[in-house]
Amino acid sequence: MRNLIVVNNPDRWPFDIPNVELVAARTYLTDPAYMAPRGVRVYNLCRSYRYQTVGYYVSLLAEARGHRPLPSVATTLDLKSPVVVRILSQEVDEQIQRALAPLKTDRFPLSIYFGRNTAKAYDRLCQHLYNQFQAPLMRALFVRRDGRWDLRDISAIAASAVPAEHRAFVAEVAKRFFTNRRSAPKPKTAPRYTLAILHDPSEPHSPSNEKAIRKFIRAATRLDVQAEVISRDDYSRLAEFDALFIRQTTAVNHFTFRFASRAQAEGLIVVDDPQSILRCTNKVYLAELLDRHDILGPKTMIVHRDNLDEVCATVGFPIILKQPDSAFSQGVKKVRTRPEFDEVCAELFKVTELLIAQEFIQTGFDWRIGVLDRRPIYAAKYFMARKHWQIIANAKAGEADYGKVEAVPVELVPPAVMRAAVRAAGLMGDGLYGVDVKQLGRLAYVIEVNDNPSIDAGYEDTLLKDTLYERIMAHFVLKLDRRRERRLEE
Repeated sequence: MRNLIVVNNPDRWPFDIPNVELVAARTYLTDPAYMAPRGVRVYNLCRSYRYQTVGYYVSLLAEARGHRPLPSVATTLDLKSPVVVRILSQEVDEQIQRALAPLKTDRFPLSIYFGRNTAKAYDRLCQHLYNQFQAPLMRALFVRRDGRWDLRDISAIAASAVPAEHRAFVAEVAKRFFTNRRSAPKPKTAPRYTLAILHDPSEPHSPSNEKAIRKFIRAATRLDVQAEVISRDDYSRLAEFDALFIRQTTAVNHFTFRFASRAQAEGLIVVDDPQSILRCTNKVYLAELLDRHDILGPKTMIVHRDNLDEVCATVGFPIILKQPDSAFSQGVKKVRTRPEFDEVCAELFKVTELLIAQEFIQTGFDWRIGVLDRRPIYAAKYFMARKHWQIIANAKAGEADYGKVEAVPVELVPPAVMRAAVRAAGLMGDGLYGVDVKQLGRLAYVIEVNDNPSIDAGYEDTLLKDTLYERIMAHFVLKLDRRRERRLEE
């Protein structure tokens, strides 16, 4: 990928960085040579990103041309938003307190140069901030009040604002920054598309095991897509890819949601997209939505502190109590008596204002229907864990006992189960979902719609084998092809 550094006046650029093209902002904006080419990364180092300044238009037109600006327009707006700065301060609070604890002063400006600082002690904090804002040169202001540090302001700075004593360091980290981006082995011919797979092999309940991740990568390669596994520390690299596939357990107050939101803002095709994460990970939302669209589910009520008697009388024991954002059977409790109900509610109300109560439906297994782009792509029976009422029995020591998984041909799934699953998934979007359904006689009850369903080698893929992975990778190619066609028509 071609790298451009865009500045107001190249004559005043104080650094010598090899193999990077230095361009005047007005030249980039007006010269036809920079209007058409794709595969360009634009490092916008103009003096100001303020609305309708030259720096603002560099990022804006870079996006319009299909280039990849750093920072993006969304980032330039975030840098000006006190609300965003305040939220970010809360998210990285632990890192802020740890890094700045030794300081004696109550105000501290921190320079961030390509995610680094002249003092190694602040590198981790700098990387966190750079991952969020992705402006090459920034300065953050921290203020200590009542013994705690707060991030008060963060802003991009021009190269001319870098102190003379820091310039040698900035030149060095910039060289490393661009060298690292060229050091990865390149295929002999450029791939059709590039895909990032967000995955943590150490996650206790990862939605895909290591073998499945390798199968996804091989399936992508067969479709001329270069797939690469990334981690939470690669947030700043998202703009390098055409698509993002999240294979970690998602939550709204979690880095997975920030990855999805940032990737979507950068124009990537994203699974799971942020809207799906918002909708699927909150069971209060899901219960309301399924009820409004007359999709059959267990008798369900939203629980708050003032309706406990009504819930017990309406749902009847045993009752399944769920935290709105629970996943992998955690935060889900079965209660059989009113004292047990009150005790569990009191405990869960410490972390959430609302709970979900559902009637208990006894079945030997749950159906799991995998739906992609509103079409079923696989089906499986998830049997209950040994001597347990759930498919996962979570032990106190952190270990889990899983019930067996039996893959089933889609055409052999009972029609009522399939119809309910596809309808429920369609309410969430056109991404990849796993719909859990319980069957009693001819009736199918939708239990949950999961936004990043388990796809483990040796389980969900036992019938389809590599075809399952190819179908999911083909979804990305189809979406990317459609996007490319739209851009060519514009």
